[in-house]
Order: sequence, then structure tokens, then C-alpha cells
Amino acid sequence: MNLRSLTSTAVRGKRVLVRANFDVALHKDGSIITVEDDTRLKAALDTIHFLQEEGSRIILISHLGRPRGKVVPELSLKPIADYLKDNLGLPISFVADCGGPKTMTAIKTQQPGEIILLENLRFYPEERANDKDFAKKLASLADVYVDEAFSNAHRPHASMIGIPEFLPSFAGFNLMTEVRTLTKLISKPKKPFIVILGGAKISDKVGALKYLTDLADIVLIGGAIANNFLSAEGFEIYRSFVEESSTKMDADYVEVARELIEEHKTDRILKDNYIPLPKLLYPLDVVAAPELSTTIKDDTKIIDLSHDMADTQEHIQLQYLDIGPKTRKLYKELIAGAGTVFWNGPMGVWENELFSEGTKTIAKAITETDAYTVLGGGDTIAAANHFHVEHKFTYVSAAGGAALKFLSGEMLPGIAPLLEK
Repeated sequence: MNLRSLTSTAVRGKRVLVRANFDVALHKDGSIITVEDDTRLKAALDTIHFLQEEGSRIILISHLGRPRGKVVPELSLKPIADYLKDNLGLPISFVADCGGPKTMTAIKTQQPGEIILLENLRFYPEERANDKDFAKKLASLADVYVDEAFSNAHRPHASMIGIPEFLPSFAGFNLMTEVRTLTKLISKPKKPFIVILGGAKISDKVGALKYLTDLADIVLIGGAIANNFLSAEGFEIYRSFVEESSTKMDADYVEVARELIEEHKTDRILKDNYIPLPKLLYPLDVVAAPELSTTIKDDTKIIDLSHDMADTQEHIQLQYLDIGPKTRKLYKELIAGAGTVFWNGPMGVWENELFSEGTKTIAKAITETDAYTVLGGGDTIAAANHFHVEHKFTYVSAAGGAALKFLSGEMLPGIAPLLEK
């Protein structure tokens, strides 16, 4: 996949509109709102610094949260501008407007290397509607467009696909790195290629799960999405969370799991060169409790799923909240021999110490290998950070849903306009 990359010739001395992704976690203390996680802010710095060196006048645009086309003061980008200035040292000013009179006044006096951050794109309903006039108005602010928002590339919004219709468009450095990394993951993975999927929801992973299962040597499943597979196989899951269809148009996710199991039932991987294991591997045992919020260890129990666990009509108040010790041991041993690992989704409710051991074990097992390792998804990054191993991965992708869409083999709407003709 060849994307148009930034060059000095393309941007030198020009006014450049940069679509960043500053949709970050914020902390509110009374009326004071501050940035809690600056990962996505730092991801745009290489591109911003390059443009400064080339004497560009930089106009940053981004969304934050889901204001649904209305002005929500708590979702203003002003705290982002303050953080970029005070903590990351950028010469930046904030404009409480997005393409209107205040914006026009600000850009008239803007000097080379100076940065303007406009207000939240999603305060305007035209953004999500991909309104052509809105895109044209934003495009009129600049000579060149740079996309540095890979994590929003699966959204067909005005700032992603509308603006490139009116301006020469290029991929930012971080976006290029994301695309190269994920392309390498699915095109030339060093074997064995192990995919680890967890988390609560299977719905946003279905495409990636299907595509990656075909590519991987083995898929290790944990978290609540494992319950879909256990249920599909007829195992007792008590009161464990199983994501259900939100509309009649959605898939039955237990049925999706059942179809995947059937499709790959003859696929095997050999552990230690002689023990056959199924390609789709879900927990052998689990840590269960009546409530995920419990802090009492005696409330938890290990449930062995290897025998006497057929689904029955019962009323036992138990939820599966982490992978068990046998599963942890098996997954750890498999990961140790990996050539490539992709991990998205915790193995359990890691925020509760009683159900954190599975996620902690997997995180440390991955970082102790010599494999090419890619970590993806906000919850997974938060867990890796909590266990102090985030920096040990080969690459960390904060792209979330966009990365999963990309890994399902789809051409993302925000990537298509950046392709070399």
C-alpha cells in the first residue's frame, strides 16, 4: 500500500491543515479539565515539528468525545491546546471556532512555524454527515492537507474524506507508521504468528477475528468474548457476560463463534512438536465470582472447564472474570515460542486485582519473547501501562477500532484518499 508521504517541497512555506486525533482521556476536577493521557498528542509531534522546520503555518483540527453535533463545553479542545503549549512546548493558540470569522482573523496574523488549534470538529453536525460545504470551508483555510488521524480513518467524515477532494493530501508520519506496521503484521508475519484477543465486546472484533484467524497459526481467546465461544460449544457459563445483538440487523455473536469453530475445526498447531491443539483456543479454566466488583478473595473460585461443564438450567450467580491458572500456563508457554504476536483485549477484569492475573501474565509473557510484538486497543494499552510493560512492545497502536477494521482486510475510507494514484 503506497501512500503519499510528506516532502519538503509539498509543504515548505505553505499553510497546512493537519487532521490530528486529539480524542484523549481528560480529568475533571471541579471546573478544571486536564489531559490524563497524552499518547495521541505525542503521536502527532513528528509531523508538527517537520512542518515547523519547513516554515509552514500549521492549522490543527480534531474531534474530542461524542458531542453529537452540539457544543459541549466539557469537550472543548482548549485544554488540549493548553497541554500542547505548557507540557509539549508548542507555540500554539486556540481558536474557539472551526472555519468561521474567528478562524479567519487568527490565520491572517499567523507566522511561519506558528500553530493554531481549532475547536472540536464534532460540535458541528456537518462533520459526521460529511457535508461537502463544510469540508470545502475547512479546505479553504490552507494550501495542503495532512492526515495524522489513523485512529479515525474508519469514519467517513468531512475532515477525513471530504477535505482531500479540495486540497493536495498527504499522510502524516505517524499514520504512515501505523499503516506500515499493521500491513507487515498481516502480510509478512514471522511464524508462528499468535493472535491474542480479549476484552468485553466481540462485535467490534468480528471482522478482524475472521481475517486474522485465517492468517494466524493460533488464536488465544480470553476476556468476555471467550464466553461466546464457550457458549457456542455448549459449556456452562452461568451469569457471565455474553454480548448480544443490539439490533435485528446485527449478527448473533454466539453463532459467529460457532461458525468460526466449525470453519477451523480441522486446523491444528503442534505444541512441543507433538501435542495437537486447536487453532482457536479458549480457556481451560476460569476465575469466577458472583460480582466483578467483589474485593473478597473467598468469593472467587477456580472453575475447571475440562469436565462436567455442560450447559444446564441453573440459577447459580457466577460470572467468569479472568482466565484460570491452567489457561495462563498454557498461553504463556505458547507465547514463548512465537515469532509474531498481536494482542488486543484484556484477559479479564484487570482493574480488580482479584481478576488481574490473566492479563498480567499475558502482558509479561509477550514482552519476554524475542518476537515482533504489536499491542492494540485503548483498554489493552491501559492494562500494559498498569503492569509497566507498555514500553517493551515492538509497537503500540492506539488506533483501536480503525486498527481492527484495517486488520479485517478492509480499505478504510480515510486511507483511500491518501493512496498514490
